[in-house]
Amino acid sequence: MEPLLVRAARREQVERTPVWFMRQAGRSLPEYRALREQHSFWEVAQTPELCAEVTLQPVRRHGVDAAVMFADIMTPVVAMGLDVELVEGVGPVLETPVRSAADVERLVRPEPDSAYAPLVEAIRIVRGELSAERAVVGFCGGPFTVAGYLVEGRPTRELTRVKALMYGERAVWTALMERLADCFAAYLGAQVRAGADVVQLFDSWVGVLSPADYEEFVAPWSARILASVDVPTIHFGTGTATLLPAMAHAGGDVIGLDWRIPLDEGWALVGDDRGVQGNLDPALLLGPWERTEAGALDVLARAAGRPGHIFNLGHGVLPGTKAESVTRLAELVKTAPVGVRA
Repeated sequence: MEPLLVRAARREQVERTPVWFMRQAGRSLPEYRALREQHSFWEVAQTPELCAEVTLQPVRRHGVDAAVMFADIMTPVVAMGLDVELVEGVGPVLETPVRSAADVERLVRPEPDSAYAPLVEAIRIVRGELSAERAVVGFCGGPFTVAGYLVEGRPTRELTRVKALMYGERAVWTALMERLADCFAAYLGAQVRAGADVVQLFDSWVGVLSPADYEEFVAPWSARILASVDVPTIHFGTGTATLLPAMAHAGGDVIGLDWRIPLDEGWALVGDDRGVQGNLDPALLLGPWERTEAGALDVLARAAGRPGHIFNLGHGVLPGTKAESVTRLAELVKTAPVGVRA
């Protein structure tokens, strides 16, 4: 039997709505925090046994339908020869940003099976320990989001240097996106060969673009990555209400919706030929259970039992979220009848 998540992603009729959460390990689990007291992020990510353990922790505790691999969207960037520091409370920081044709040319083209060997082995371990009805979710960053970190050198909401490069240095931007798309396609391919059942493209910052800029400067390369694997794909971004039709056109069997748009309205923009994932506001888990429950039931009611819905938050689990709240939400979704009405 194929995993429930895989069948839902293919818009097959399923016995219940599958549920998993982005950032479902590190933001809420005490067992993860205990492990991190002994090991750095990169030590965990690059040690197959530790990576597999952290990946499986939320499945054991919450009973979710998927194990999303413990990695960072900058993992393939490190393999490209860039020095990336993950600064606590800040995010990825690069001492030497990528801003010229020479900078792009210096990016290494990794050999995937060797460059990503720890993650590949961790996926094999996880797939071997998971039951058949649960999916392994692999992922990569969206080319625009990763380019944002590379060009800016650190997280920023404005992404002005990125836009200046797009508009003013078209050849450099194209070369960078080509290099990232090729690398990320190979990265996802290695994950699928190792046993990933589904892959997700995280384009967390793409919502800063207009639809026209998205179609011109991003969509062709996201499309190439999403078309490179033969397993179901999820295409996710935040702040993307105006981009949903273009994102669906670029690819993805399932389009991720954030919490800023009602699920049924987002699905109408995506189109009936795609599934959707989402889209409870993760901040609701910080409040009283009654509001969380009402929000989750509203999401399920808007999905109305249509094939193709995967329940998730509109983004990742927030710091400070109680693990018990995440478990309770997963159980609510798992026991709600398909097509539940609020």
